[in-house]
Amino acid sequence: MTPEDLAAVGLRLDVDGQVATVTLDRPDVRNAQTPAMWIALGELGRSLPDDVRVVVVTGEGATFSAGLDRAMLDPATAGQESVVGLLALSDEDASARIDAFQQGFTWLRDPRFVSIAKVRGHAIGAGFQLALSCDLRIVADDVKFSMKESALGLVPDLTGTKPLVEHVGYARALEICATARVVGAEEAVRIGLAQASYAPTDLDAAVAELAAALLAPMPGVVSETKTLLQGAADRDLDEQRRLEREAQVRRFRALAAALA
Repeated sequence: MTPEDLAAVGLRLDVDGQVATVTLDRPDVRNAQTPAMWIALGELGRSLPDDVRVVVVTGEGATFSAGLDRAMLDPATAGQESVVGLLALSDEDASARIDAFQQGFTWLRDPRFVSIAKVRGHAIGAGFQLALSCDLRIVADDVKFSMKESALGLVPDLTGTKPLVEHVGYARALEICATARVVGAEEAVRIGLAQASYAPTDLDAAVAELAAALLAPMPGVVSETKTLLQGAADRDLDEQRRLEREAQVRRFRALAAALA
């Protein structure tokens, strides 16, 4: 996608060497999200340069994302790419359309790179789920996570439920989603939602330092490790051991080739 295409849906992409930064760029509406933005995010993920090893997702200004743009629930938007427009579709077609929206989030799990959510201020609903789609979350100490869907009579459907359960467990995930309460920075770090929190003025430097650390290993090491860890909890030991062996053989051969 061209910079103009991305700007039209409120996104910006900056690539600096092996680090790509995706910015939600609608600060006038606290980076509220739209279905058109989700579709564009999916296309952006599929078109990233192959040498990108770290993807940082952030929001312009003081807020990561206030979640779904409420205009998308207005019947006046039904003829556009909107949430309320789903009502005109059959159940099967509506589900297929949501699947397309979800692909704006799933690409962040790609083993080719490590994704980092750099989160300031509010990360509400779709904003919370976008942060959860990333491998790591580094937050400012003013962060406020909230899964607001239940307050709108909806459920989280942008791929956030699985990582939320994986990070905090079923009971706490249920409580967070069902009550739509706010989770602040201290609690987010304590329960495993975020890796670390910093003063807002220190957040950029902290994420840059983390990105540099992730780029330090030889290319291929981190992506192989990410692949091994993804789904490890669902595999038995023998299957995990087999995958470790196969990955290590590939690493040995890559090292030998590099030293030849």
